[in-house]
Amino acid sequence: MKLYAAPLDFRPIAGEFSVPTDFPEEVTAQAASAQDRYADQRRDARDIPLVTIDPVGSMDLDQAVFIEARDGGYRVLYAIADVAAFIEPGSALEEESLKRGQTIYLPDEPARLHPAELSEDRASLLADVDRPAVLWTFDLDSAGEVEDFSVERALVRNRARLDYDQVHEDLENGSLHSSIALLPEVGKLRQASSLRRDAINLRLPSQRVQESSDEGEGHFELVMEPRYEVMDYNSEISLLTGMCAGRLMESHGIGFLRTLAAATPEAEAEFRSEAQALGFSLEGQSISEFLHSVDADSPRGMAVMREAQRLLRGADYVWLEESPADVHAGIGGYYAHVTAPLRRLVDRFATEVCLALSGGYEVPEWVRNRAGDVIASMRSTSQLASQVDRACLNLTEATVLAPWVGTNFESVVVDGGEKRDKARLFILEPPVMGEAVGQPPTGSETTVSLVKADVAERDVLFAWPAD
Repeated sequence: MKLYAAPLDFRPIAGEFSVPTDFPEEVTAQAASAQDRYADQRRDARDIPLVTIDPVGSMDLDQAVFIEARDGGYRVLYAIADVAAFIEPGSALEEESLKRGQTIYLPDEPARLHPAELSEDRASLLADVDRPAVLWTFDLDSAGEVEDFSVERALVRNRARLDYDQVHEDLENGSLHSSIALLPEVGKLRQASSLRRDAINLRLPSQRVQESSDEGEGHFELVMEPRYEVMDYNSEISLLTGMCAGRLMESHGIGFLRTLAAATPEAEAEFRSEAQALGFSLEGQSISEFLHSVDADSPRGMAVMREAQRLLRGADYVWLEESPADVHAGIGGYYAHVTAPLRRLVDRFATEVCLALSGGYEVPEWVRNRAGDVIASMRSTSQLASQVDRACLNLTEATVLAPWVGTNFESVVVDGGEKRDKARLFILEPPVMGEAVGQPPTGSETTVSLVKADVAERDVLFAWPAD
């Protein structure tokens, strides 16, 4: 879960987990002077009125989109930052990216995959400047299903840098930018396609910690950020791209797939029980249908989305020349990461495979030679990112709750009973998951007392029954 927590200091967590936040001078210099290695191989696509949609203030703009109607359906044009164009194989810049694997999102400042000179400037799809990109073109039928797609190198120009707040407001007012006027229509069709695949689609809202205006200096509160519909519509375009990339690479037996085994029947049964404990009914619904219907902005909706993450454990990356192809159960098909190369290492390499397969030429040796290193880096740094995420969340919750030790809170018991030493529960306000000593029954709505909120140890504990 991504947190925004300006009042807190997360630098000690970066040090604890050895997350690099600065770059060697040589790497920064190479990023600042990098030129487009494929400048003479690009289609001039600056006439396409692409726009970007990102969180407010973002500078690392990976994707730009334009959607238009065509006979019998839609055409989606999706430009992705061409990071490989700026990174010479064998350079210090490449070596550093192989070490880092991905941007680690510390809430106060990210530990970037690439120096800001590259990720927030030369390679970023900033507005009103020409940029090298990898351009995907998708022809969809009237139901939003893929009829054809292609990928090529292009020169593009972002016509408008939009943010989610603005686009949400425009959607509410019926005044969406013309380049994305069809995004809700196509997004809904793609969501229906997702349901037909029985995919598990998690819509996790973000949390922000802010100083409490009621309690004064030194007191903080957790606030949930809204999950706008347009975020989900925009995500569908990224998922569409990853699925087509996965199918392309799987059909040729070469490339990088993101894989995930299906949840076991036991895990699904446990989730249904936990969702019921949180007040939801799944009767007659598949898990994917249920999750699609959940209001992810509500506290209980956020809790059930977080519990659903447990169904998606065991994700991995594979290089198809060494490992058999396997689907991504959360997507419901073959899938690859190709839409966030400014923030994820594997996207740069997987995109290069797709360009070669679509263009009818050999996959470059620099991709094949480093495939094992890419997989190893993504595996290790994904684990690191998860550990850092958890540490940041624990620090935030302990900080927010520290002044309230001894206070009673209303909760719903997600997993409790006599077989557990500690019950897992969801605190309604502030919206956090926690543990309680005692044995309250699963599904009960009960009052618990906060007995520990240690900021140094990043540890929170409740007790039942409440004092």
